[in-house]
Amino acid sequence: MKHIIALAAFSLMSAPAFADGHLDAETVEKIEAMLASIECQMDPDDIEVEDDGYDLDDVICKGGGQFDIKLDKDFNEVSRRAE
Repeated sequence: MKHIIALAAFSLMSAPAFADGHLDAETVEKIEAMLASIECQMDPDDIEVEDDGYDLDDVICKGGGQFDIKLDKDFNEVSRRAE
């Protein structure tokens, strides 16, 4: 019984960021604010939720560069790959 309760609690903790296959508005706003701080932007439809954070595809940054960027769960950039 304890395992079922723990699993249910864990499921509820991860639900706010990713419900019904879509990111919630607060999470999208946080990602967009982070991107604005590094002079980048993207289509929110290109945000993918991963176990350890977020995968941002087709991010356009000042100067015309296009990148794939990975963020951790705290919205910190952990990697960037030019396309």
